[in-house]
Amino acid sequence: MRTLVSAYVMTLLLAAVAAAAPKPHVINFGKVMVVKWFAGTDEMTALDLKVRPLFVDAKLREFTLGNFHDVTDRLFVVRRAFRVNDALSDEPVSPKFWRWERDGWLLVDRGTGRISPVSLPEFDSYFSSASWYRDYVAYCGVSEDGKKVSAVVAQLGRRKPLLKKPLGPLSDDEKSDSACAAPVWQRQPARVTFDAGKDQKFTYSVRGHSIDMIDDEDADSTD
Repeated sequence: MRTLVSAYVMTLLLAAVAAAAPKPHVINFGKVMVVKWFAGTDEMTALDLKVRPLFVDAKLREFTLGNFHDVTDRLFVVRRAFRVNDALSDEPVSPKFWRWERDGWLLVDRGTGRISPVSLPEFDSYFSSASWYRDYVAYCGVSEDGKKVSAVVAQLGRRKPLLKKPLGPLSDDEKSDSACAAPVWQRQPARVTFDAGKDQKFTYSVRGHSIDMIDDEDADSTD
C-alpha cells in the first residue's frame, strides 16, 4: 500500500514539473508572396515586394520582407510589411483598396515567441536601407522634417545611436532606398563603410559601445 501511495505521489510530482516547464515555441516562415508596392511621390510606380508570413506556434503573427538576420542563437531581426486600407471615407471597403507598405524592423525571440519592434533613430521605411552585423545596424536616416540625411550606426538595446553624422539635404531622387547605398560591414576588426555619393565615403571602426572614424589610408589598407 505504501509503495502504491509513493508511486502515486511521484506521478503527481512529475506531472506538476512537466506542466510547469515552458513549452518550446515553433517559429517559421510561410511561402513567399509577390505583391505590389506603390512607390514615388505620386504612388503610381508599382514595384514587386517578396513578402512572407511569420508564424509562431502555427499562428500568423506578422508579414515580413527579405532575409532575417540572426543576432544570437536565440534572437533574430527581420523587416516588417503590412497592409493598409487605402479607401476614402465615402468608399465601401473592398479588397482593391488594401495596399502593401514597408515598415521598420522586428526583433524575434525564439525562446519566448515574443515579437517586438526595433526602435531605430530616424530610420525611414521608404528611403533607408539597413545593413546588419552582430547586434549593430547601419543605415542612412532621414530627419523628422524629411529634409536632412544622417549616417547612423545603432546597437540593439541602446536608445541613442552610436553614430549620427549629418550628410546634408535629402536628394530629390524619388527612388526607394535612395538616402544612400546600404553600408558595408567588415569584421576582424569590425568596421562599417558609408558611401553617400558626392565624395562622401567614410569608414568607422566599431568596438563595444564606441565608434571611431578611420582615415582613408587605414581604410584602404584593410581592403
